[in-house]
Amino acid sequence: MGYLGYSLVALAAYTLVSPLTKLATRDLSSDAVAAVTNGMLAVAALGLTLYAGDSVTRTLTHPDRVYVLGAGVCLSVGIIAYYRALKAGPVSVVVPVFGMFLVTSSLVGIAFLNESLTLRKGLGIALAVVAVLLVTTE
Repeated sequence: MGYLGYSLVALAAYTLVSPLTKLATRDLSSDAVAAVTNGMLAVAALGLTLYAGDSVTRTLTHPDRVYVLGAGVCLSVGIIAYYRALKAGPVSVVVPVFGMFLVTSSLVGIAFLNESLTLRKGLGIALAVVAVLLVTTE
């Protein structure tokens, strides 16, 4: 399966994460729910890594490990904050605000990874911001 197929599978699966998390955190700690759901992710990713014959040790000793560990820290902070936001607020507001990472990640890619900023991309980024504002404000 190519990147587009994986993207569609991710979309389909991730569509249900927020509503299910909202339901789970009605009477459960958001931190405990994050620990269980992300623990499941860690076990699945480790299983796939071992099945593929990839090396966790190589990843942790490679010069690029600083990026791996940085991403891990950012993912941890982001997911814990996201789960807390879902516990406290409506899915219809939390998800679009969280989804702004698509805009901010695109801007980081353009600013620091030498990715191109075309008129079309710029318009898409601007429309994404407008969409979030329309969805999250009364």
